[in-house]
Amino acid sequence: MSLQSVADVRSALDEHNYLASDGLATAVFLAISLNRPLLLEGEAGVGKTELAKVLATIRNSELIRLQCYEGIDAAQAMYDWDYSRQLLHLRTVEATGEATSIGAEKLEGQLYSERFLIRRALLQAIDQHTGVSPVLLIDEIDRADDEFEAYLLEVLSDFQITIPELGTYKATTPPLVVLTSNRTRDVHDALKRRCLYHWLSTPTLIAKSKSSNDACLKLQRLSLVKSRPPSKRCARCNFTNHQASPKQSTGQLHSVVSVSAN
Repeated sequence: MSLQSVADVRSALDEHNYLASDGLATAVFLAISLNRPLLLEGEAGVGKTELAKVLATIRNSELIRLQCYEGIDAAQAMYDWDYSRQLLHLRTVEATGEATSIGAEKLEGQLYSERFLIRRALLQAIDQHTGVSPVLLIDEIDRADDEFEAYLLEVLSDFQITIPELGTYKATTPPLVVLTSNRTRDVHDALKRRCLYHWLSTPTLIAKSKSSNDACLKLQRLSLVKSRPPSKRCARCNFTNHQASPKQSTGQLHSVVSVSAN
């Protein structure tokens, strides 16, 4: 889907049942247009992670998620070597007698080749050569340590990763990067300056009401709610044409609607 304006972004998000404010739609449009990471801060449950998922669906691209936690390091985020397979390959070469014929240098080259490389989230997002660039979700960056945040800042500046044994991997088309933070700690200003920043607040009463109305309408369209002649206007969602089933109270119906709206 082509996103050529802020209105296009907001319309696309609406089509995928994500209610975005003008400010958020503008931030997303600029992130896509300028190839800049988007940093979203806000309380848990306001839709930060969901936005990245919806953007991947809109762009018809892969979603690559890096879940941050205390103690995460570069090896767990970028790449690692499959030591068990390397050891198995080494023993196989020794058992067949091939180790003496190929030499130590060539054997080392075999062990540290892409065959035994484990690609973590950052390398997967950067080393893409076909199709639309992926959406890289770096979730809950505030849970990571300061050292990892500094390393991440370097990766996001150049969108390249250097592996001493294999060389440098550089993104031909930078991924769309979405970082989220629940603000359990302050993210460094240097990282904020590298990104476009937006604060996601708790949805307003109007937004919740619209979600509830839309959910009621979808339930009827999917025949999950039996249609009846128009009756009194619902005091909870302002919708006029839904009724609870004989075995379902109005409160239970709105409980289903609330889950669907979320």
